[in-house]
Amino acid sequence: MLTNAQPWDNLKFDEAGVDEVRRKFFGTLYNTYSFFALYANVDGFDHSAPEVPVAERAEIDRWLISLQNTLIRKVRERYEDYDITTAGRLIQDFVCDNLSNWYVRLNRKRFWGGGMTPDKLAAYQTLYSALETVAMLAAPIAPFYMERLFGDLNAVSHRFSETSVHLTMMPECDGTLIDSDLEERMELAQKSSSMVLALRRKVNINVRKPLAMMMIPVLDPKIEEQLSKIENLVLNEVNVKQMKFIRDTEGIIIKKIKPNFKTLGKKYGKQMKEIAAAFGSFTSRQISEIEKAELEAREYVVSLPSGDVALQAGDYEISSEDMPGWLVSSEGKLTVALDITITDELRNEGVARELINRIQNLRKESGFEVTDKIHVVIGFREDVAAAMEGFREYVCSQTLSLDIRLEENVAGGTDVEWINEDTVRIALYKA
Repeated sequence: MLTNAQPWDNLKFDEAGVDEVRRKFFGTLYNTYSFFALYANVDGFDHSAPEVPVAERAEIDRWLISLQNTLIRKVRERYEDYDITTAGRLIQDFVCDNLSNWYVRLNRKRFWGGGMTPDKLAAYQTLYSALETVAMLAAPIAPFYMERLFGDLNAVSHRFSETSVHLTMMPECDGTLIDSDLEERMELAQKSSSMVLALRRKVNINVRKPLAMMMIPVLDPKIEEQLSKIENLVLNEVNVKQMKFIRDTEGIIIKKIKPNFKTLGKKYGKQMKEIAAAFGSFTSRQISEIEKAELEAREYVVSLPSGDVALQAGDYEISSEDMPGWLVSSEGKLTVALDITITDELRNEGVARELINRIQNLRKESGFEVTDKIHVVIGFREDVAAAMEGFREYVCSQTLSLDIRLEENVAGGTDVEWINEDTVRIALYKA
């Protein structure tokens, strides 16, 4: 209720709304804690171990720590101003968009198997700190849930002598740990990944199918600088092999521009017919020059027989069109072009990834422990056989399988949904 509207505003009770918040926020937070608890118990994570210095942690750890301190500062400011609604939404966005959907999802492999390396310890310490901070920040507006979360964390770590989260002081923001440049860079990674994933959905190519290339037109050198630092992270997230930066988009990306009659009409009413005609004749190079002028915060002057017209941001709308074999998306200064041509090798790798997904799901359904080694038998299919020729070791390593056999008739096993509404029979045996 508090994140829906300010407490002094009238609000009708809505069961569906309550269920949505339970699922999206509380469910997401619970799943994040469950993930942490599962692997922390397996590894015997001991919070009393010396803290890994922040400067020595992975970039994604430093990003979450920076974002966490920014969150503390903003939420405290909102509470002090009695703006509970915004405070709650900030916490909700941090948990759903950044902690769960980005940090945990991208770092799963760091928690899998092996000993307690400094990198794994840093990941545990970073995630623990984020969960603890959320419990303390959200305690005033979700008192019972955060009491339980804080209690379950503190029962093992004993970091606080207080018996209740409501007896602790609010977390303090450490400004020295805030890295605005890193936060901006990771936001760009999230934005570009979201755009590519949206393009995949547009043509029904799921993320387990690898693609060859994504192109980024360089309109702003800062975008290239930032994206190049997180190139591997983005490519892994969207399952694309290569990111290419291009400076001359003419003949590669088709752009269109249309005038904003509302703003231009006020300034150049009598010239509008002539301006509309000029917009229709702009070349790709001219459109690129207009974009460049906007990035440099200057006007782009168009010379017309009736007089010069100075174009400013807001006087036009630029869009990108798809090319044969490519999909294009633009959002603000960022444009992404995605090669959607699928070769045989890419198709086989995609089948291997689908197989990993099905085996992992069956592991969970069969009640196997995360460390259990298995044997796998799969009903013969030509697409699976082709994928196994080049990706057998990869599938085994990702599923803790000692071997994978293809047989015409699989005894036992389970029929699982496969590509194109088909099924495949898979049997798992604990080693």
